Amino acid sequence: MSRTFVGWPAFPQAAAAATRDEQLRANVARATGTIRAKRAKLVAERPDWEELRDAAAALKDDVLAHLDTYLLQVEEQVTAAGGTVHWARDAAEANRIVTDLVLATGEREIVKVKSMLTEEIGLDNALAVAGVDARETDLAAAIVQLGDDLPSHVVVPALHRNRAEIRDIFVREMGRHGRPAPEGLSDDPQQLAEAARLHMREKFLKAKVAVSGANFLVAETGTAVVVESEGNGRMCLTLADTLISVVGLEKVVPTWRDLEVFLQLLARNATGERMSPYTTTWTGTTPGDGPQTFHLVLVDNGRTRALADEVGRQALRCIRCGACMNICPVYERTGGQSYGSVYPGPIGAILNPLLKGPDDAQTASLPYASSLCGACNDVCPVRIRFTDVLLELRHQVAEGDARIKHPGEKAALRAVGAVMEHPAAWNTAVRATGRARPLVPKKLPGPLGGWTDSRAVPDIPKESFRAWWKRTDGGTK
Repeated sequence: MSRTFVGWPAFPQAAAAATRDEQLRANVARATGTIRAKRAKLVAERPDWEELRDAAAALKDDVLAHLDTYLLQVEEQVTAAGGTVHWARDAAEANRIVTDLVLATGEREIVKVKSMLTEEIGLDNALAVAGVDARETDLAAAIVQLGDDLPSHVVVPALHRNRAEIRDIFVREMGRHGRPAPEGLSDDPQQLAEAARLHMREKFLKAKVAVSGANFLVAETGTAVVVESEGNGRMCLTLADTLISVVGLEKVVPTWRDLEVFLQLLARNATGERMSPYTTTWTGTTPGDGPQTFHLVLVDNGRTRALADEVGRQALRCIRCGACMNICPVYERTGGQSYGSVYPGPIGAILNPLLKGPDDAQTASLPYASSLCGACNDVCPVRIRFTDVLLELRHQVAEGDARIKHPGEKAALRAVGAVMEHPAAWNTAVRATGRARPLVPKKLPGPLGGWTDSRAVPDIPKESFRAWWKRTDGGTK
């Protein structure tokens, strides 16, 4: 069984621990700084970059406005091409469908292409309970799995690890799951990559079943698309007899012509490359070529909930490039695991509450995991206005009646609201507060102390603004 984020502390507690880890902060700062610089250089080459962003945002909004129609078109085209489409309302249903499909093949070890959605629903653990060993083949995902770790970035899940740590994981764990690491393995990147190739090659050649996600689904033809940098995805997607692709409802693009827009944006924004080394597309099954059985599992798991939020639905435009993480000062100092989800950084701060709702402490704290500097808005290839969504989600937590609120907080807010609704009562309270200035402590007591742990209680003026305005005839005296 792999570790999960279940029971993870709320962001403030997790971030407080992460910021004390100097090695973690150094690893994350080094990695994000490198990717950020590469992205900036490659983006500057495109004079039409802003027009591409406009087109991508408009295309995604069109999909979200007509999602039911496009999804039915996907189902029709995949079925016509020899595939089978399954619909899953939530993580439990998706895991059951995939587990049943794998068990029906009789296989007990399968290979996987890196997929955020399968991480989101906890598929590896569900398969493990059923006696199926699902081996990650993406290098970074494999590092996380071998190290019994948790991902910290949507593109580079092991971004928080340095080369020495990766070398130790390979030496310690590879032999327990197949071909061991070579004798005398160093932390040289080429040696680490070669050790991973040798270890994974055995998996590719033996596996009869592969599980993938998809970066995009082309409604026009029912084509699934995976974009990756290593070739491991190509091996999984072409060598297995059975391919099961687990895909979120929002991954649809209308036509092949539309796919062109996103492929021009994704690699530059994600890894600072002009194009991804491997872009694999498949449409159903073809006799004698590639997997002979194809299953597409379309997963909701909160996506229709997010779609219903008029401000928040733009988060479903996300193409998982990770640029918002690489630019975020909060992410750089806290690392991805502090967010308690496979979706960290600015996108995690808005997507997790939209998918799950605000009724648990971990999720409700995420919209506050931001300085609102807006850098994420500037780099997003599909023009998600993160700050707008963050403010709306904060409003929902503050004004809503989420179960996570302490009863005392609810009572206090109701009392303040009742006083503010009556001008005479409010003016009396303001005057009383002014007279009590000398009695206000610099550090608040009891449960209010959390507020003054990182803030100073502001000085209370002797006179309210309204009293000053009245005394000075509107500031003319």
